[in-house]
Amino acid sequence: MFRTALRNVLAHKARLLMTVLAVMLGVAFVSGTLVFTNTISNAFQNSSAKGFDQVDVAVQAKNQDDKGDTVGKTPELTQAMLDTSAKVPGAASATGVVNGFTAIADKKGKLIGGGFQSEGGNYWGDRDARYPLKSGAAPHGSGEVAIDSETAKRAGYKVGDTVRISVDGPVLTPRITGIFTTDDGNVAAGGSLALFDTATAQKLFGKAGTYDEIDVKAAAGTSQAALKARLDQALPKGLTETTTAQQLADDQAELISSSMSGLKSGLLVFAGIALFVGTFIIANTFTMLVAQRTKELALLRAVGASRRQVTRSVLIEAFVVGAVAAVAGLVAGIGIGAGLRALMGTIGATVPDGPLIITSGTVLSALAVGILITMLAAWLPGRRAAKIPPVAAMSSLHAQATTKSLVLRNTLGALFSGAGIAVVIAATTMSGSDGQAPMGFGAVLLIIGVFILTPLLSRPLIAAAAPVLRIFGVSGKLARQNSVRNPRRTAATASALMIGLTLITGMTVMAGSLQKSIDKMASSAISADYIVSMANGNELSANVDKTLTTTSGVTATSPLRNSPSRIDGKTEYLTGVTGSTIGKLTDLKVDSGSFKVAGARAVVDDDTAKSHGWTAGSTFTTHYEDGKASQQLTVSAVYEGNELIHGIMLDNSTLSPHQTDPADMQILVKTADGASSSTKDKLEKALGSNPAVKVQDKKDLSDSIAQVFTLILNMVYGLLAMAVIVAVLGVINTLAMSVFERSQEIGMLRAIGLDRKGIKRMVRLESLVISLFGGVLGIGLGVFFGWAAGELVGAKMATYELVLPWTRMAVFLLLAGTVGVLAALWPSRRAAKLNMLSAIKSE
Repeated sequence: MFRTALRNVLAHKARLLMTVLAVMLGVAFVSGTLVFTNTISNAFQNSSAKGFDQVDVAVQAKNQDDKGDTVGKTPELTQAMLDTSAKVPGAASATGVVNGFTAIADKKGKLIGGGFQSEGGNYWGDRDARYPLKSGAAPHGSGEVAIDSETAKRAGYKVGDTVRISVDGPVLTPRITGIFTTDDGNVAAGGSLALFDTATAQKLFGKAGTYDEIDVKAAAGTSQAALKARLDQALPKGLTETTTAQQLADDQAELISSSMSGLKSGLLVFAGIALFVGTFIIANTFTMLVAQRTKELALLRAVGASRRQVTRSVLIEAFVVGAVAAVAGLVAGIGIGAGLRALMGTIGATVPDGPLIITSGTVLSALAVGILITMLAAWLPGRRAAKIPPVAAMSSLHAQATTKSLVLRNTLGALFSGAGIAVVIAATTMSGSDGQAPMGFGAVLLIIGVFILTPLLSRPLIAAAAPVLRIFGVSGKLARQNSVRNPRRTAATASALMIGLTLITGMTVMAGSLQKSIDKMASSAISADYIVSMANGNELSANVDKTLTTTSGVTATSPLRNSPSRIDGKTEYLTGVTGSTIGKLTDLKVDSGSFKVAGARAVVDDDTAKSHGWTAGSTFTTHYEDGKASQQLTVSAVYEGNELIHGIMLDNSTLSPHQTDPADMQILVKTADGASSSTKDKLEKALGSNPAVKVQDKKDLSDSIAQVFTLILNMVYGLLAMAVIVAVLGVINTLAMSVFERSQEIGMLRAIGLDRKGIKRMVRLESLVISLFGGVLGIGLGVFFGWAAGELVGAKMATYELVLPWTRMAVFLLLAGTVGVLAALWPSRRAAKLNMLSAIKSE
């Protein structure tokens, strides 16, 4: 039986090629993902470890007790502590580290980096081993700075240039004295790093005479553990904590590994989708191969082969095909992993240098996935072939499915589909996080159910295309009949395309609906023309509001200040606003009461009011953050909150005296001329064209929020393209083998007058119909899942509104049709080239 299986593989090389390609693509995706994520993770871990080369023990301020609770104000690391650390026995040197947010502008005045990755720090003396100088010299004095080489390269800066920099305050224009290299992870992620001399850094970051960290280097012969123990004895108890560089490196490695696990899981999900789609092709291929060899298998049974041996011969074929595909996929995956790493450099994401990592786990996973998927997909056709009695097989009595099997299949499909729909709809009534798992389970049930029902659904849906197919005459009629001749094969072929389009359509519906909801939220909640904030989300300088208020054309402003408080034994955040102007700057729907913020009168969002049982006119006592005073406030109105504006709002004149350090998180601005590019330029210039400060209108705000969804959607499109490619292979495979099966029939059609163009048209129309059938099912399911997922989001987002992207869905349907036309090119040419006499004589 083993020799028979190998002979069959070699005899059907061309027919098995598409199956090999489908498995190979799926395996390549899996192995490529593992190679890519392992390589990136290893590169960042090695880079991170290099960052600790100049430190053996790090000293940090301790602001938590043994239970992990924050206790009072964070202690300061003083110059005396630095001197003590340097004199500890076994210490070779001690370096004081100062850091903080620092925005660097490019030559056009725009912020370099993503804001959150814009960092600054101190350069230690004339030579700092942490930051080797590539060119120039160390910075000295407030008018000098050194910047990292990646930032210099991106912005076109060189030593001697003047650069615009902001550190939570006015714009500085120091001269670049040096350009250095660094293994800093923020820089690798596209951020920037600016270094000043220590005294300047301490002044800019508000840490005069103090440090954020003290890095101690051990002398030769002193271990990190021994140095740590001596530092613990020498430094003040309870004010500092020490950590060895090894522990820091291990923690950093664990953090990198956990952050990469999310990316790895996401990519493997799409690899799984591609493999799942590939199983339809494999099952289809082996079903047709077994059907073509029915008499051969029956003869084997007649001469003594058992059912188990017949099944085993099919599985051996699958093993050989899977092994070849897995090896090819592993090689291709290594290339994909290397290509993805190179691609990151072209899109501006810097990755540290390092070798390509191919682990034994990657190799074993690739081989296991390829072989197991192929054998599992081939098991059912092999088992079905083994069950056919030899006499029935030789007389082809097995060709038609029994009524009992069809009823069982349709009943099972209806049960799965009904259960899936019920679970998905039930999940839409749950809260966002609680409904995610049930909705995912229901979606899987529904997809399985639809797949089982697809043979039943194919007849009416394909019949609906009959009026259009009649235009093509005999070729159109034959194409329709061929499409429904073997509903199971049509279903398996269409389902591969259906799954890809289901996911693409569902994601598109979600993204479009979220974009609309965000736009609606920004326009309905805020009537201000601009929102001013820091690029990294930190607090604004108090001078910003004063500057904006005195800028010509500005008619109203209100800073938003956050402050924690205790109300009814729970922590609640208060939002301080300018009571006299907040009504002009927001457009919040008031459920009850009068929207008035002044003195002891506050307005509260509906969720907070509901949680405390408040209504308009209710009073409550708040304990402010300074811990010195409490005050009774009155709820003047209850409004509908949203993601942009929510919580308890009271006047800044009431709140600010009880804040230890009043600071503005955002400032709402209303102007006489409304939002325009000229007004925005005027506001930015009034703020000194500060790269650290963002001036956004409502469209900018909604676009910045929606940018994340757009990026994810584009990634999904790219990743799901793999599943679509596999689906195309499935259509090609099915048509090619169908043409082989119908060789005699095609020869007869040619003999009675159907020309080669007619044969080509018949095959192409058959492919088009099957692909459009899969496209209609996929788009329909995608819309349903998009609606259901939106219901979960809508529970948390009051402005959520379902938006059906009709144009994109039409493009997706056109894509399905294009897939059908392209997939039929080779099979149709092959069918048209058949010699009619040879075809008629074939069995």
